[in-house]
Amino acid sequence: MKKIISAKEAASFIKDGSKIMVGGFLSCGTPEEILEEIVEQNKRNLTLICNDTSYPDADKGKLIANKQVKKVITTHIGTNPETGRQMYSGELEVEFVPMGTFVEKIRAKGAGLGGILTQTGIGTIIERKKEIMEVDGKKFIFEKPLGADFAVIYGTKVDKFGNVSFHGTTRNVNPVMATAADTVIVQADELVECLDPNEVVIPGLFIDYIVVKKG
Repeated sequence: MKKIISAKEAASFIKDGSKIMVGGFLSCGTPEEILEEIVEQNKRNLTLICNDTSYPDADKGKLIANKQVKKVITTHIGTNPETGRQMYSGELEVEFVPMGTFVEKIRAKGAGLGGILTQTGIGTIIERKKEIMEVDGKKFIFEKPLGADFAVIYGTKVDKFGNVSFHGTTRNVNPVMATAADTVIVQADELVECLDPNEVVIPGLFIDYIVVKKG
């Protein structure tokens, strides 16, 4: 049986300097209550791994606006002007990764792979300082796996065993992130006794803690 904890307890596990993956695409499928607690507890010097940095006044974006993040690894920052401002002022390190490569790097970590080969970025600034390999006469960028100390993810329905299901596009990057962190915490919209096996997207063996959304 998985341990059900509060958002406050979940945030307390995260120490200053931690590397955190956060699920969601903008504010869709994002564990906002846990993120609010991380903001409230003022965790500092975080490395944030996320698809985007949302908006300045929402979920992941609040961590940026509050200057709690020292580095972000992401696919785009266009919806959050504060991320761009801090990047250009030298207050925040931003590492851009093409979206497909971003997901594959995380998947590689979860699968125990040594990395991936991709043609995305060949001939662009993406390949700078990267190892280039040639396979069958074609050039590929070698990308290392991407993992984290914590994955803070979302689930629409979660059962007491930690199995997770999603409604629509809320799944986005949540399932792959659940495989690639030392500790995985899921925020559930609804806690149920036992999910139908056909609904399960993330098996409970990946989930360490469950936070049930208030209200």
